[in-house]
Amino acid sequence: MKSSTIFSMLTMTKLPDAFAIIHGGEQYPDISGVANFYRPRWDSGVVLEIELSHLPNTKEYSPRFLGLHIHENGNCSQNMAHTGSHYNPTNADHPYHLGDLPPVLNSDGYSYMAVYDSFLSIEEIIGKSIVLHSRRDDFVTQPAGDSGEKIACGVIRPVAGLL
Repeated sequence: MKSSTIFSMLTMTKLPDAFAIIHGGEQYPDISGVANFYRPRWDSGVVLEIELSHLPNTKEYSPRFLGLHIHENGNCSQNMAHTGSHYNPTNADHPYHLGDLPPVLNSDGYSYMAVYDSFLSIEEIIGKSIVLHSRRDDFVTQPAGDSGEKIACGVIRPVAGLL
């Protein structure tokens, strides 16, 4: 049975099952962060906890939302040119890709978010990338929400010895 504090307790008392160290690309090299992925105790879905700093900060648009997605390839090289498309094994239209995530809220260059996604599993996201985009996802435009260029990326890896 799920309780109202199960996810908070999960992230405060357990090591993540997977993680990604996030680095900015050429345009925003100072962006840094970490994404932690937890398997809930009922073994269904993923809890994502992400913290980012040094986000692009323009006061006239702040706070500002930035698109966040899991991409199909775990390759952030060459300014994220090889991350591929949003993770979408069911060939669904946007915004129903399994890799579509809620946008992050950029508050004076910093963001923290935790979200539960019952459609993903830890095993299927290992080796993929988590990508931050320059604009918010509009959740309408095909094929990927018009969320702009890729500005930061991290490869999702298992925590040693757990998977």
